[in-house]
Amino acid sequence: MAKPKITRIKAGESSKKEEEQAPITRKKVVVKDKKQDKIKAKEARKAERQAKKAEKAAENKKIFILFRPFVALFRYLRDSWHEIRQVRWPNRKATWKMVLAVLAYTALFVILISLLDLFFRWLFGLILG
Repeated sequence: MAKPKITRIKAGESSKKEEEQAPITRKKVVVKDKKQDKIKAKEARKAERQAKKAEKAAENKKIFILFRPFVALFRYLRDSWHEIRQVRWPNRKATWKMVLAVLAYTALFVILISLLDLFFRWLFGLILG
């Protein structure tokens, strides 16, 4: 087996390893600079997109004022349609039960109000009559 070569470095001397490492550290700095450049470019593109959106929004705002009532109507109809789609509709049997319940309560209140009307008519007839 060959013994590994050991080199001794003193304080004032530089070794080949340090010289080899120098370009690597430069590359790291270059890589960091590239990352920063990419980030800056991305931010610049984002700012350009926002500026274009703002310009487009200003142009559309003038046109939008004319169509605002129609847009509101369309949104109302669209949202209403979505709500109707979410409703759980009853079957035929449950519908008839509810219709009959409404008719029964209506008849009950018609009878109650008619009886009260007759009672007050009789009472006022006694008082005024």
